[in-house]
Amino acid sequence: MSAAASCLLTENQFLCSICRNVFTDPVTIPCGHNFCKTCIAKHWDKNVQCQCPNCKEVFDSRPHLRVNTFISEMAAHSSEQQVSKPAEVPCDVCTGTKLKALKSCLVCLESYCETHLEPHLTRSGLKRHQLIDPVENLEGSMCLKHDKLLELFCKTDQTCVCILCTVSDHKTHNVVPLKEEYEGKKAELGKTDAEIQQMIQKRRLKIEEIKHSVELSKEDADRETADGVQVFTALKESVERSQAELIDTIKEKQRKTEKQAEGFIKELEQEISELKKRSTEVEKLSQSEDHLHLLQSFTSLNAAPPTKDWTEVTVRPPSFEGTVRRAVNQLEETLSKQMKKLFKAELKRVQQSAVDLTLDPDTANPWLILSDDGKQVNCGNVRKNLPNNPERFYCGNVLSKQSFSSGRFYYEVQVEGKTGWNLGVVRESINRKGVNTLAPQNGYWTICLRNENEYGARADPAVRLSLKSRPEKVGVFVDYEEGLVSFYDVDAAALIYSFTGCCFTEKLYPYFSPFNIDAGKNSAPLIISPVNYTE
Repeated sequence: MSAAASCLLTENQFLCSICRNVFTDPVTIPCGHNFCKTCIAKHWDKNVQCQCPNCKEVFDSRPHLRVNTFISEMAAHSSEQQVSKPAEVPCDVCTGTKLKALKSCLVCLESYCETHLEPHLTRSGLKRHQLIDPVENLEGSMCLKHDKLLELFCKTDQTCVCILCTVSDHKTHNVVPLKEEYEGKKAELGKTDAEIQQMIQKRRLKIEEIKHSVELSKEDADRETADGVQVFTALKESVERSQAELIDTIKEKQRKTEKQAEGFIKELEQEISELKKRSTEVEKLSQSEDHLHLLQSFTSLNAAPPTKDWTEVTVRPPSFEGTVRRAVNQLEETLSKQMKKLFKAELKRVQQSAVDLTLDPDTANPWLILSDDGKQVNCGNVRKNLPNNPERFYCGNVLSKQSFSSGRFYYEVQVEGKTGWNLGVVRESINRKGVNTLAPQNGYWTICLRNENEYGARADPAVRLSLKSRPEKVGVFVDYEEGLVSFYDVDAAALIYSFTGCCFTEKLYPYFSPFNIDAGKNSAPLIISPVNYTE
């Protein structure tokens, strides 16, 4: 069947009224209407009556389905033409299912499938129309001024133009074929898409990083919770045990007192019984008329009965003084052991953030002596002639080369043999050319030793520290985001002091001040030590 003949039928005549698609195995029922064989069979399977879906005619029995060969051929021909896909230009004339356009007409400003293109190929008046490869939105593809196809691109004005525009408004402009500019812009879009994909990948990696941080945080939280539960459980058990022991001690003292009193009372009651018996005998004898009997019995009855001298006998209430205090002291010892265990675990965790530091000679005061490896510093007797660069301290201080503006870091400094020192972290912008008050508001978070045994935290106001032992190695831990700076006695696994609630907005530098040599007593250096992890 020719394409011209197929144009005599509307497109809807190729569509099944049930599924709205081109017929598949079309059949005709007695009323004359056509359906896909499967569609009408399923329709009747679901309904009690065999009724035509279009005209509603009811059939007494289920009709025999006969293939409509004419519709089959027409549907087969129609199906040979491709249905328009999303990226393809559809036919402007097709109704219902849009077929793929083969050509676009620059005169009619419409696109046509094979069937609807037939008139432009056969009619003399339409044959003169200019046909091009299918273009979507033809009206937008035409020059409004010259009614010509926009097939060039003006790079000067960054706009699409037609061939006539190049000899008028855009005569001296840089004009290139539309395809050339298209390829260039497509390459740019490819580059842009690659950049976008890279940005997407970075953000996916950031999501993974954040998720990993949350997992680590949960692990830390679970571990901290477990440690806390363990400590408080042990403390609770210790309190309950100490309370039970205290109550038992008090009860035992009271039991002994009651037992002693019961013994005395029993003994006194026995003596009272004996005395009552003697009293009865004396009274009976005093009433006797027998002179001889009274005289013979008088000596034995008149003598004092064998009793105990109770004058000095007392029951003293037990002394409970110090009982509670001793129980609390014992509890304190238990708590101290638990705290030491806790600090040991804490120190072990913060040591995982250990960093390798070296001293920065460009920041060192001229009186300071730095070792060649940048790990030791002490005060000398001679002032070196060094350039007064902006980084260098006026006072006897030095910073590390390394700085930190996020995360956590930890390092250890040996202070053994020194009578004075100052350690901690400082912000980058501190005044290095004058004498400063070493306090957080001035950018210093440090602790110090003065006069051999005076330890203090350079807070505002300053805090005097009472330490149980003299630290020989000090650990410094910083959590930038948490705003925390903690100092540890490494050997004792004990917390010395913590600055909390700090607000860090700049780079932080580890800070070292060995103090002057104090007539040789403080000549030992401060030494940045490798971290030996706490067991």
